[in-house]
Order: sequence, then structure tokens, then C-alpha cells
Amino acid sequence: MDWKSVLERDGPTAWRAAYRLLGNSADADDCLQEAAIDAVKVARREPVANWRALLTRLASARAMDLLRKRYRSQSNHGLDHESPVMADRLDPGENAQLQELRYQLRVALSQLSQEQAAAFCLCALEGWTYAEAAEHLKAPASTVGVLVHRARQHLRELLKDVVPESLSTRSSL
Repeated sequence: MDWKSVLERDGPTAWRAAYRLLGNSADADDCLQEAAIDAVKVARREPVANWRALLTRLASARAMDLLRKRYRSQSNHGLDHESPVMADRLDPGENAQLQELRYQLRVALSQLSQEQAAAFCLCALEGWTYAEAAEHLKAPASTVGVLVHRARQHLRELLKDVVPESLSTRSSL
């Protein structure tokens, strides 16, 4: 296995998945590094059919672990200081609102069960189908659908004071 080509080809997708959850480049880098180490361990145990899926799932899982640790310890009370890519297109007020929504979503995601968070991240944030996520999570597609549905319900409840009702019913949340 040529690890360099795997990481060059599939690493950016996994990194973006971690970054979407964390909003911090250094943390996303750490998650990708841990995911790559874990992927090597998996590859030693069993054949890997889809490296991109494996790295993305592992990076997302590491990011969720970091979110849970961050918010359960209450060590991070501020907004992320790193600007999103679109920050230069928004006025300062819109950018501040976007950063607050991202922060609140991260807090809410950290309160989901690991299974719900993984299914939600893969399907709602990464755009995977239930069948793709099911294959990767080693669960039936119907179970993934239930997990995503419950995650959305839980997130709506957790974010009801943050996201206006009209927006939450129209969005994919």
C-alpha cells in the first residue's frame, strides 16, 4: 500500500470533514494524523475497500471525540478565532452570527451519542447516502436513517433557541 498516494488522494476529504466539525485547522490536522494512524491499524487487520470512507469516518470520529472533550470539560468558552473561508464575503455582523451558529452546532453535536453523531456527520454534512454510510458504519441503511432522524430531532431541540423555527424547518437540520 502506498500511504503517500492514499493520503494525497483521500486525506483532504477527511481533513475537511474534521475541519467542518472543529472549525480549527490545527485540530483538523491532528484528527487527520490520528485517523491515518488508525487506518494503518485497520489495514493490518482487514482489507480496506474504500480509503476515503475509512479516513473520513476516522477523522470525523476523532473530531467528535475532541468536541466532546472540549465541551464536557468546559475548557473552551469562546468562539473560534480562525476565520472561515467565506468570512471575507460577509459583513462583520453576519460573520459574527455565522461563527456563533457554528459554535452552537459544535456544542450540540458533542451532546449526541457517538452513533448519531457519526451518522449525522456522514449523511448531513458530508452528503453520503444512507447506503454508503451503512456500509461504512457496518449497520443496516434503515438504522442509519433512524440515527440521522434522531440526531436531527435532538439537534433541533438543542438549537431551538439559536436557530429560528422558519430556518430549521427549511434546512437539512
